[in-house]
Amino acid sequence: MQRINRRDFIKTGLTAAAGALLLPGAIAADSRPDLVVVSNGEPAELVRQAVEALGGIGRFVRPGQTVLIKPNIGWDRVPEQAANTNPDAVAQMVRMCVEAGAKTVRVLDRTCNQARRCYQRSGIEEAAKKAGAQVRHIIESRFQEIDIPAGELVKSWPVYRDVLESEVIINMPIAKHHSISGVTLGFKNFLGVLGSDRGALHRDFATKIVDINSALRPTLTIVDGYRVLLRNGPTGGNLQDVAVKKTVVAGTEPVAVDARAAGLLEVDWRDVDYLRIAEQRGLGKCLLEPARVKTIQLG
Repeated sequence: MQRINRRDFIKTGLTAAAGALLLPGAIAADSRPDLVVVSNGEPAELVRQAVEALGGIGRFVRPGQTVLIKPNIGWDRVPEQAANTNPDAVAQMVRMCVEAGAKTVRVLDRTCNQARRCYQRSGIEEAAKKAGAQVRHIIESRFQEIDIPAGELVKSWPVYRDVLESEVIINMPIAKHHSISGVTLGFKNFLGVLGSDRGALHRDFATKIVDINSALRPTLTIVDGYRVLLRNGPTGGNLQDVAVKKTVVAGTEPVAVDARAAGLLEVDWRDVDYLRIAEQRGLGKCLLEPARVKTIQLG
């Protein structure tokens, strides 16, 4: 496996976020929030309103760019069971990227259950294709080792080549309980682009997931909180474990997004080990200044 260094990798994932040029009519950078919470709407409208409040899709996607959208498609579950990202939310993000002039929009995940069943039963494959995405199944030969210089326990790991080759990376997890990490949000959703034995990451999980996320920096994180899985995650299955929150938490600061989204699961971010470690290691702040956060109630 060919190995690339972190600098070569993250320059693609940061293209839109760190080096974005303002398009005509775009909102000035100093007036745009870094985190948005939108509530009381349907999935597609929540996503659209969140992206608009962050400055519009032109802040993240420019004409001709390649986009990777990484939802959670890991489980053989229907949307009502809240184990996977809502398909209408994913489709809306695809449409916005296409409308922004993206050259390609790819949607993929390394599933835990049988891939074809997960892609079909989640509703994501059909919805994303109709919206204009290339929906791809994982091919084991397409993982490539990257160096993780900032890692404490994980110094390198295979990452899917579609991630390495994309100019814009949009992380779209669903908010749900997890038996190991307590919550699964944006940080943990990146396990779906990793190769090798992911089970090896479960020991000392909090440190290792921060190691991984020190090298994987999304352009935009959008946490689907339309339905959330409060118990028995990550697989779920019982509708009694699902709460309808009708909320999306989105932003450019992954640590802050996960910290805010933890509240959808009735969890204090201070009780989430990986968030405390991420803040201590300088990956971002759990709490942003009020001026950098916008809350929107629809309806």
